[in-house]
Amino acid sequence: MNNQWFSKVAVWLVIALVLFTVFKQFDRSAASGSQIGYSDFLEEVRSKRVKAVTLQEGPSGTEIIATTNDDKRLRSTATYLDRGLVGDLINNGVKFDVKPREEPSLLMNILVSWGPMLLLIGVWIYFMRQMQGGGKGGAFSFGKSKARMLDEANNTTTFADVAGCDEAKEEVKELVDFLKDPQRFQKLGGRIPRGVLLVGPPGTGKTLLAKAIAGEAKVPFFSISGSDFVEMFVGVGAARVRDMFEQAKKSAPCIIFVDEIDAVGRHRGAGLGGGNDEREQTLNQMLVEMDGFETNLGVIVMAATNRPDILDPALLRPGRFDRQVYVTLPDVRGREQILNVHMRKVPVGQDIRADILARGTPGFSGADLANLVNEAALFAARRAGRVVEMIDFEKAKDKIMMGPERKSMIMPEEERRNTAYHESGHTLVAKLMPKTDPVHKVTVIPRGRALGVTMQLPEGDRYSLDKERMLSTISVLFGGRIAEEVFMHQMTTGASNDFERATQIARDMVTRYGMSDELGPMVYAENEGEVFLGRSVTKQVNVSEQTMQKVDGVIRRIIDEQYAIARKHIEGNQDKIHALAKALLEWETIDSDQIDDIMKGDAPRAPKDWTGPSNRPSGPAAPVTTDSTPAVA
Repeated sequence: MNNQWFSKVAVWLVIALVLFTVFKQFDRSAASGSQIGYSDFLEEVRSKRVKAVTLQEGPSGTEIIATTNDDKRLRSTATYLDRGLVGDLINNGVKFDVKPREEPSLLMNILVSWGPMLLLIGVWIYFMRQMQGGGKGGAFSFGKSKARMLDEANNTTTFADVAGCDEAKEEVKELVDFLKDPQRFQKLGGRIPRGVLLVGPPGTGKTLLAKAIAGEAKVPFFSISGSDFVEMFVGVGAARVRDMFEQAKKSAPCIIFVDEIDAVGRHRGAGLGGGNDEREQTLNQMLVEMDGFETNLGVIVMAATNRPDILDPALLRPGRFDRQVYVTLPDVRGREQILNVHMRKVPVGQDIRADILARGTPGFSGADLANLVNEAALFAARRAGRVVEMIDFEKAKDKIMMGPERKSMIMPEEERRNTAYHESGHTLVAKLMPKTDPVHKVTVIPRGRALGVTMQLPEGDRYSLDKERMLSTISVLFGGRIAEEVFMHQMTTGASNDFERATQIARDMVTRYGMSDELGPMVYAENEGEVFLGRSVTKQVNVSEQTMQKVDGVIRRIIDEQYAIARKHIEGNQDKIHALAKALLEWETIDSDQIDDIMKGDAPRAPKDWTGPSNRPSGPAAPVTTDSTPAVA
């Protein structure tokens, strides 16, 4: 910020100084009086209207400045030396003074001569700094590293701030031991890993883990993004890599952390063009710095990515990133620990149970859980609560999983009834099919891009799917369309997303997972590699046309069978569908307890926060931006 301020001030000072000098040179005539001709001046002297004269030799002749009897100033110029002028002044009683030629100062000469050039140079530097981003060093610092250094005094992050990835913390703890006591490993001939690559889905805490390592070891921490290396000028990326490692060597032992390294670490030679581009030159320089002729003792390079499959193999070999640490999504115990870390920052009520929230948020990453706590705090603030209660967390969880409510959206009564029966069909089939996740909540309030949502929550973390569960999921997806046909006697576009997901599951079962008796355990999926990720340019077809027709037939059979099963369940339990739809039309949202009451044949209990009949207006349909009503599975 100070450098930007100084550069702007310097440029404007140069401009102001040059303009002042130029205007001063051209404005001297205006400051000396009105200009008259030489003959007129002589006439004024002979008429005795002049009382004093100053004669000074200038660059264009003799400059004459006269003062009249009424104290007016006149100015004239004699281009030649008039020998009779002095006599005329004496004869007419005019006081006069002769001054030698006034030579401009050296500084004034420099400003007049070099001012325009200095102005152009200043403007050029200013605009080059703006193009470069105003970084340190101005237009001549393109090759300087943009790595931000966080020293040990300012880095207070430790392993206590990292939760939900115990295995990853155990793998990187020896890096902390090495940075604290390198001799302990070196005297036994051991070599600490040169680089550590943190791999995992977005939001799992890879950056936080790297920062905690530096905080535990009490060493400097250089942080930079992969996109900071590449600029519009050729060679800038490689120069910045060199400068970054030179700075790190001066602060060794230290840690260099490159976030999103896939921005510069992709396969070399990828794409349809040549391989001599700026990004590849940056990668080549990074490969040399990490394990080249020079050894970077005490400098550990850490990087994070969620796309390890597109990184160049030379980057992953031993000696460079010779250790990969997987930071996966947290399990139920890890989610509970993460929630406890984030809930320390907000006032929570006595009814908060982190273990219950952890069980109800399968698949959430650390960033998702942090967002959950923040959304719950916002809900508590809206109701003017002093602490965050469990009801706030439930509302926040529903908003994240199902999308925000669109209560202001006006739907015609017929569409509300159609949506209610659609979601009831999903719910009934989900309750009757084997190996399906329990239905957590059903709503006909438009949420996000959907007109209604049936949300299923698994009872625990799941890492693989079996054939029976996938078939049941297809049946559940068809339940909405079948209920529309049976009870509303129409077909709508609300099931388009259901069909898309059901077809994709059936196709993956046949072409990827070998779950069909007719085709057996063989992969029939075509090559889908992306050309710009270093994959093959040509599309490989591994199966014949006849086999693909057979694949389509098996997919058709699976879909028809599951559609028939779902229709049988719905037609055989029409009373339960009517009860579910009635409850949805009355209360708009029902939970698992009410669904269980209806499935048992009992009257559903009223919602806990129910205050009376719905007063949602009905009227013309509002514009809908989607034609899908997905079931959240």
